[in-house]
Amino acid sequence: MRNDMSGPRVLMRRIRELMAERLEPQSRLDQIVRLIAETMVAEVCSLYVLRADAVLELYATEGLNPGSVHLAQLKLGEGLVGTIAATARPLNLSDAQKHPAFTYLPETGEEIYHSFLGVPILRAGRTLGVLVVQNKSARVYRDEESEALETVAMVVAEMIAAGGLEGLTRPGVALDLTRPVTFEGVALSEGIGIGRVVLHEPRVVVTNLFNENMEAEVERLGEALGFLRVSIEDMLARRDVAGEGEHRQVLEAYRMFAHDRGWVRRLEEAVRNGLTAEAAVEKVQSDMRARMMHLTDPYIRERLHDFDDLANRLLRQLIGRADGDLAEADDTIVVARQMGAAELLDYRRGQIRGLVLEEGAPTSHVVIVARALGIPVVGQAKGAVSMSENRDAIIVDGEDGSVHLRPPGEIEALFADKVRFRAERQQRYRSLRDQPSRTKDGVEIQLQMNAGLLVDLPQLEESGAEGIGLFRTELQFMVASTMPRASDQERLYSAVLDAAGGRPVTFRTLDVGGDKLLPYLNQSPEDNPALGYRALRLALDRPGLMRTQLRALLKAAAGRELRVMFPMVTDVSEVRQGRELIQRELKHLTRFGYELPKALKIGAMIEVPALLFQLDALMESLDFVSIGSNDLFQFFTAVDRGNTRMAGRFDDLSAPFFRALRLVLDAGRRHCVPVTLCGEMAGRPLSAMALIGLGFRSISMAAPSVGPVKAMIVALDASELSELMDAHLSETLPAVTLRQALVDFAKSHAIPY
Repeated sequence: MRNDMSGPRVLMRRIRELMAERLEPQSRLDQIVRLIAETMVAEVCSLYVLRADAVLELYATEGLNPGSVHLAQLKLGEGLVGTIAATARPLNLSDAQKHPAFTYLPETGEEIYHSFLGVPILRAGRTLGVLVVQNKSARVYRDEESEALETVAMVVAEMIAAGGLEGLTRPGVALDLTRPVTFEGVALSEGIGIGRVVLHEPRVVVTNLFNENMEAEVERLGEALGFLRVSIEDMLARRDVAGEGEHRQVLEAYRMFAHDRGWVRRLEEAVRNGLTAEAAVEKVQSDMRARMMHLTDPYIRERLHDFDDLANRLLRQLIGRADGDLAEADDTIVVARQMGAAELLDYRRGQIRGLVLEEGAPTSHVVIVARALGIPVVGQAKGAVSMSENRDAIIVDGEDGSVHLRPPGEIEALFADKVRFRAERQQRYRSLRDQPSRTKDGVEIQLQMNAGLLVDLPQLEESGAEGIGLFRTELQFMVASTMPRASDQERLYSAVLDAAGGRPVTFRTLDVGGDKLLPYLNQSPEDNPALGYRALRLALDRPGLMRTQLRALLKAAAGRELRVMFPMVTDVSEVRQGRELIQRELKHLTRFGYELPKALKIGAMIEVPALLFQLDALMESLDFVSIGSNDLFQFFTAVDRGNTRMAGRFDDLSAPFFRALRLVLDAGRRHCVPVTLCGEMAGRPLSAMALIGLGFRSISMAAPSVGPVKAMIVALDASELSELMDAHLSETLPAVTLRQALVDFAKSHAIPY
């Protein structure tokens, strides 16, 4: 900025004077970008506004081709401007054209400009547009220049929200938060949810931006901070948080932030630059979020949630508004950019009818928990947070991945019919609950359920599952902010065995690492996390961690059968090492007089293709095996199942993959070792039908899938299907795909799939 100007303060004063003038909307925007360019010595300043159709339209520019105003457009996520809007984070580039997201718009004439600074126009967390400055020379803009642009963006956001662009936006594309909007996302958990929006991070809207008395605002900020610190100390002194635990650690983090001089200094500086105390908090909060959001360190990302909550508490203190509990309604649809599994569990069980995420993948922790709770989830719904308001009507379709925000009456009626139809179908499934899982030709199929939390356990009885084929012990670690103590682990495992009531439970030992980073385990990010330091590999290197879990399992199973399964085995020698750790714990418990399990069975998950060439040696060292088809398929086809562009590229109902599965079944028969499959494909009726035709007699799935799969089984002739499978897998180049052959079989035999 010019040397004769004191940075943001002068720019804010000039913007404030401009906002007080009586001007037409376009003239006001033109003067704003001209003033920014002049003050920041920029050759270009451009303002883009986000429309209701998720398109960013150029509304004003100084330096680019003026004829491109209202013609130049970028989709949300397209180009540098679209990337800023989609991520709500600024970009500061010395050579914009080298950035992978750069998109050239020939109508603007911007190819001659190299340096680029763009900031999102945010209002209480909602993206309304993007503000950009550019220069021909390659340079990196200074922090005070970025701060000045962010401050002006707050003013522009308030102008947009107050209807200051009336008459400039063409009908049908204005950011009208009363119009229906449909988002096409990715279905992550089945079901249909109809209800009202609850934003996971409720917005505190700041409307009073400019301060009239700088010293008075600094004093008001100081008083609010003092009150906040006292309230945190009061909470820490309460008896229910006096001991150790997750809530106390969160409050300790709040205390640290509230007393942080760097944070307070930035707040005071923003006030001295002309903002009110509440506007200063929002600006510093947005800036902190932008700086931290790109970091991959899970500990820092978790602290970002703590910081956001603290800043929101301070905002409510300054504005004088108490927390409202919108989530008490029983028709809640939670809408969030992303959230943790623990945060989902903070909501009262039974009140959430659906979850919408702007991010999210099938393996996201929150999605795993939501699926266990039977909550429909749609992910990759870009722009959902920006377009939503609390208590808006919303429909989540977890079957096709669509989200209907403020739907018209005919759409609501259509989905109400779909919900009724699903309820009737679920009632039919419930009527099958106590019937044996037996095919028409008398083949018994053991249907088990996957679980990982105490909230899953009631579904064991409700679904009619014959046991728990996979208990994911890592979920207890993922939803906690500190390492669960041995006593906590033992209590959980004992409660699971109690709930099973004598039915078999297979506990998978800790499967963390890779994409399941624990903030307290000091794990380093990896380029290929799925192929990296995770599961049994990590556990064998940290025997203290694994022995603690094994001891808890053995103590919890006193007098009962215990089934322990090792995840991601790559070599048979790893099974031997795991067995040695179990033997050491058995000796320890015996020495101290603990009651041991009446039976101990040890198994392993087949998820790594290398095990397909060690099957005989593997079977000789185990009591049972379970195929983790999710990981096995992604390694088999070299496809990251969390990558939405690749996850659907290859079909798990394919002849090569089923030939690999048959190798495991054949080895199990040779050694009389039971084989179960517990991946996602077990819970889909068509693929479950294929597994039975191949020879599987035990499969494990999410609890809501047990009913649909059993309905398929009771209508199936397994021997006839086996003949079809054998014939198809023996052909080198079959006439139709395996999937099509199975669909044709199901249709011709009236089998629900």
